[in-house]
Amino acid sequence: RCLSLIKSTKFLNAYITVAEETALKQAEESEKRYRRGQPLGVLDGIPIAVKDNFNTAGIETTCASNMLKGYISPYNATVVQKLLDQGAVLLGKTNLDEFAMGSGSTDGVFGPVRNPWSYSRQYKEKSVPKSHSEDKDSNWVITGGSSGGSAAAVSSFTCFAALGSDTGGSTRNPAAHCGVVGLKPTYGLISRHGLIPLVNSMDVPGILTRCVDDAAVVLGSLAGHDPKDSTTIQDNFKPFELSNLPDVSKLSIGIPKEYHAPGLSSEILALWSKAADLFKNAGAKVIEVSLPHTRYSIVCYHVLCTAEVASNMARFDGLEYGHRSDMNKSTESMYAATRREGFNDVVRGRILSGNYFMLKQNYENYFIKAQKVRRLIANDFVKVFGSGVDILLTPTTLSDAVPYTEFIKEDNRTRSAQDDILTQAANMAGLPAINVPTALSERGLPVGLQFIGRSFQEKQLLTVAKWFEKQVKFPTIQLEEVKRHDHGVFQHQKSASFL
Repeated sequence: RCLSLIKSTKFLNAYITVAEETALKQAEESEKRYRRGQPLGVLDGIPIAVKDNFNTAGIETTCASNMLKGYISPYNATVVQKLLDQGAVLLGKTNLDEFAMGSGSTDGVFGPVRNPWSYSRQYKEKSVPKSHSEDKDSNWVITGGSSGGSAAAVSSFTCFAALGSDTGGSTRNPAAHCGVVGLKPTYGLISRHGLIPLVNSMDVPGILTRCVDDAAVVLGSLAGHDPKDSTTIQDNFKPFELSNLPDVSKLSIGIPKEYHAPGLSSEILALWSKAADLFKNAGAKVIEVSLPHTRYSIVCYHVLCTAEVASNMARFDGLEYGHRSDMNKSTESMYAATRREGFNDVVRGRILSGNYFMLKQNYENYFIKAQKVRRLIANDFVKVFGSGVDILLTPTTLSDAVPYTEFIKEDNRTRSAQDDILTQAANMAGLPAINVPTALSERGLPVGLQFIGRSFQEKQLLTVAKWFEKQVKFPTIQLEEVKRHDHGVFQHQKSASFL
């Protein structure tokens, strides 16, 4: 059913590669184990998708770039291997911004991803074409990024869970726009081995599912030490089950005033305060808190992000793997031509910025200073959590998803600076954060709120998220285009867990 749905939702452009043969083979093996009563784990037989910047043995890994088009990795990323060891069925690789640099999933070489909600009855009833002549096909909205393909895949029922990556909000942002749960775990809880790096000190594999319980199950399968990644925790991770009757009455919920950012839509502001009231009415303590250095965080993030990008992208030189230019006048000209042909403007721009910040005369003024500010940002969170606050409640995005035609009017850097503003501070501090779909906007599009927890306190974070999910009862997407092809899939509630 998932494979046939992938075909009928091809117009969303959520997948770059569909591994149909492998998936059917894996499903067959799973079926045999199921009949013998010997499943490999809770995920046995569950269809999943993986963002195309995780290495997969035998399946192309492109990072949506010309540089890696056709590249087949000799090994699986640790997270992919863990899913396969549990018996999960890998359907394919999902679309993204090139090398995960962007917040719209519009900048990859395979074209933009379309938000499934653009084709939902909820959105269609609310959106009126500006004129009769307006092509209704130009009315679609973006998924957010950079894990837009994974979010669209989960949202459109083509898989039950998907992996994204989260460096500055790349899992939570598309989760908010596509009406799904997006979890960014604590830095070091899940291995990054085999995730093609963007910013080593902030990258975290992210989890996208249709409900909080599912996110907890996937986390349980992925978390823990990996000898191949020295940044993972040494302790053993014990998978946990979330209570069916979570209690939030003894909790203290912090509302950071700095997240009342310029450009925050009045709709999201109203939802944010409504959510705070829900906690208050349930007996939780809701207090305003301050994270004073948050306002410097996006500038600081830009310096650190581009500096690490410049370093990470140096490996793509046309010699070992990936694209190689035909230019053969000299090694230097081959390098230059390879990188010009292999990277788009966005990636080249970030490499140039990063190299500028890393120049000997700029290193102290930019890179070192940004690292110091990063420490201040992290300390703000430590102080707030040290004062007795358990969880922070914030918006995830400034507004609901914008139409593609609007989105591309601004350049990638401007867009990313706006769209990451509420999410990237959690990456700077390495904290766990989750987007929970909350309501539909006036335009019939999903809006989510973000919960940020203490380091390695995923259980508490997910318990609160589950309680909140139960209160808001986010509606099921009514995907009319798909409904014509497959009625059965809609018999299940959107939040029905795969357990």
